[in-house]
Amino acid sequence: MSMKAVVMINSGLEVVQAPLPQPGPGEALVKVLAAGICGSDLHCVTHGAQLLDSAKQAAGVELFKLDEPVVLGHEFCAEIVEYGPGCRETLAPGSRVVSVPFLLRPEPVTLGFGGPGTPGAYAEYMLLSEDLLVPVPDHVPDDIATLAEPLAVALHAVNRGGLGPDDVPLVIGCGPIGLAVIAVLKMRGIGPIVASDFSPSRRAMAAALGADVVVDPRETSPYESWQEVAASSDATRWGRQTPMFPGAGLRPSVVFECVGVPGIIQQILAGAAACSKVVVAGLCMVQDSFYPSFAIMKEIDLAFCISYTPEEFAQALGHIASGELQVEAFITSRVGLDDVPEAFARLADPEKDAKIIVLP
Repeated sequence: MSMKAVVMINSGLEVVQAPLPQPGPGEALVKVLAAGICGSDLHCVTHGAQLLDSAKQAAGVELFKLDEPVVLGHEFCAEIVEYGPGCRETLAPGSRVVSVPFLLRPEPVTLGFGGPGTPGAYAEYMLLSEDLLVPVPDHVPDDIATLAEPLAVALHAVNRGGLGPDDVPLVIGCGPIGLAVIAVLKMRGIGPIVASDFSPSRRAMAAALGADVVVDPRETSPYESWQEVAASSDATRWGRQTPMFPGAGLRPSVVFECVGVPGIIQQILAGAAACSKVVVAGLCMVQDSFYPSFAIMKEIDLAFCISYTPEEFAQALGHIASGELQVEAFITSRVGLDDVPEAFARLADPEKDAKIIVLP
């Protein structure tokens, strides 16, 4: 028995027929109901060699091989079809589930970087570990459930920021992760939220998701806009002061870098307020540089983040299910498997789409 799948090989995408994967011990075969296209999937296609080199040097792992078929897709909602041997079968076949994208094997598999035998979600079927299955509440639509994964990334980024009640966040870049960060900040009642992006459509989405001040950086400095709303006459709400920057009269600053292109970190170090915390969530795939002296003089903290914990993943789904996270505005298009290669091309233009959902 075979299935349709979108395969990446040598930095190209094609739709093929692949064998139906077979669940091993503790695994379930699931039918993919919906899958989100993530920015990291775009990086795999456009910057595959750099991504592989970074993963190998930084983490000692080989994610995939460029000249071998890979089935991408790690944001998904699926339906249980059948279980492999040794399963408890707590959730009945037909149940809808999401999961962190890993298979719990002696050599763990990161779903979305495996071959047709352990495919990601750009396929009609995939394998999931029973111990990682999270049931989807009946009232949550398939496409909305896929957003648990990117929102878990944002939840993790906001947690890394360690924001207190007086912090004023600044989000640089309103792509999918920047928008998700805005949604999480809004849910937590942190603000006012300042957001910046060159794209008119993404600025509109940022406002719809809860940003209080949205600026076009070609016309208005996001850092000056931040200072206007962060100014306070209440000294008990001021951020940390240094001898070099005394008496600023500003609430604390946490800047979220959600762009991931060279030069952005240096721009933030130059523009951000003294004693800011900068959370880098943008995945830059080429070598970058910045002047440490800027961060030293201004006593800026830098934090880098990726992914999330299983607990944060479950929390993200819970926030979606409860309605605390309003995420419908994220999804701009829905396509079938045959249209995935064209959807990747569309996502290169921020005015066309933000989050595309694949419906196999």
